[in-house]
Amino acid sequence: MTSDAETATGWRELMKPALISRFAFLCLGMWLNAADALVTITLTPTIAGEIGGFQFFGWSVAAFLLGAIVAGVCSGRLSMELGLRPSIAVGGVAYAAGCTVSALAPDFLIFVAGRLLQGLGAGAIAALCYVAINGMFPQRLWVRVLAGLAGVWGVATLLGPLIGGIFAELDWWRGAFWFFAIQSLLFIAATFALVPASVQRDEPRPRIPLPQLGALIIGVTLIAAAGTTGTALLDGALGVGGLGGMALLLWLDRRAGGVLLPRSAGDLTSLIGAGYFTIFALEAATIGFSVYGPAFLQGLQGASPLVSGYVISAIAAGWTVTAMLVAGVQNRDGFMIRLGAVCVVVGLALGAWSLPYGGLWVTVAALTLAGMGFGFSWAFLSKAIIGGLSEAERPLGSSAVPTAQMIGGAVGAAGASALAGLLGLSDGVDPVTGPAAGLKLFGAVIPVALLGLLAAWRVGRRG
Repeated sequence: MTSDAETATGWRELMKPALISRFAFLCLGMWLNAADALVTITLTPTIAGEIGGFQFFGWSVAAFLLGAIVAGVCSGRLSMELGLRPSIAVGGVAYAAGCTVSALAPDFLIFVAGRLLQGLGAGAIAALCYVAINGMFPQRLWVRVLAGLAGVWGVATLLGPLIGGIFAELDWWRGAFWFFAIQSLLFIAATFALVPASVQRDEPRPRIPLPQLGALIIGVTLIAAAGTTGTALLDGALGVGGLGGMALLLWLDRRAGGVLLPRSAGDLTSLIGAGYFTIFALEAATIGFSVYGPAFLQGLQGASPLVSGYVISAIAAGWTVTAMLVAGVQNRDGFMIRLGAVCVVVGLALGAWSLPYGGLWVTVAALTLAGMGFGFSWAFLSKAIIGGLSEAERPLGSSAVPTAQMIGGAVGAAGASALAGLLGLSDGVDPVTGPAAGLKLFGAVIPVALLGLLAAWRVGRRG
């Protein structure tokens, strides 16, 4: 065990001038990823008020997540081909370019293109920052560095809505993206000053699963397009095609021997498949509240952009605090997985009613409960999945946990946009028709969450 004195010594060593600048550099990289979503979600209603695109809210989230998935999968190969320093710089350039496109966007679809670029940059930066730890710090400090990077997400939960709210209150949403573009330029400059020219890695170059990524992009795009044609038959065909794209993704990956996800990820009868589906379904059900929640809070409950941003961040806050509180729980894995899934479902069901009809505090309680559900179950669910994999598949299976979450978020965000279009929400939240539409929009995901609960129940029993 590590003593308090050793822990204090480790942090003091990390704070030395030779290392603190490197640590701050990695924290800045994680900040660009962590704060981006909360700032943008807070600003989205203000953005739509100027350039339109209410029904496309989910597209901006789905595009960012798709970019992050593609970059995360490709970044390892990129770093081996170009070297670590140029690869991180490329990620920073992509992020800066995305911020610039978003800041200049004349309409929402151009804004979505900017978000895709931001996702590519942020995904590459996040993945490569973890790779950089190996070459920038002695091994005895790795745990401290990782703990510090995890803490950045907590800081982002506190400051992200504040930054977004300030720019919204100033009626200058474009300024937020210029603000992050400037930070990304500082990050790029620091890359050449602080990252070693090369990090020797003897591993074989990883194969990029292009067919799987293509199926994922096509599937999410088709789901997002449903609800925009004005024809029920065509909308239904697009939705079915999108789900087919998700099935094709699993089939292709299984046929390839498991490159993006472990081979058994598509087998819902197995512990592995049920575990990944739990993550996918609960994230897909939850993301719509983040996408459209601020608009309903501002349109129906009179909340300011700042307040609505913090209300939605209750999900992240509940998750973070609860995960810390239950970190020491032993021999109760199955119970914690089931408890967490139940809390997510109950919180989302309450939130589906409170966002259009209830008050702010009921909504805060509902979303906090949903976040607590993730906090209760996440570590134990991840442990059950990874523990059920063979030694050979564990590295891939571990990285596939956040991948499954991002895929769920992308699909859920695209589905939320499609449903918003079908409900006639293209012009925003109307005080008269908004409550009924909101109940349908947020209530529609409860069956998805219940499917996640059933899968979690199976994992909990076998775990």
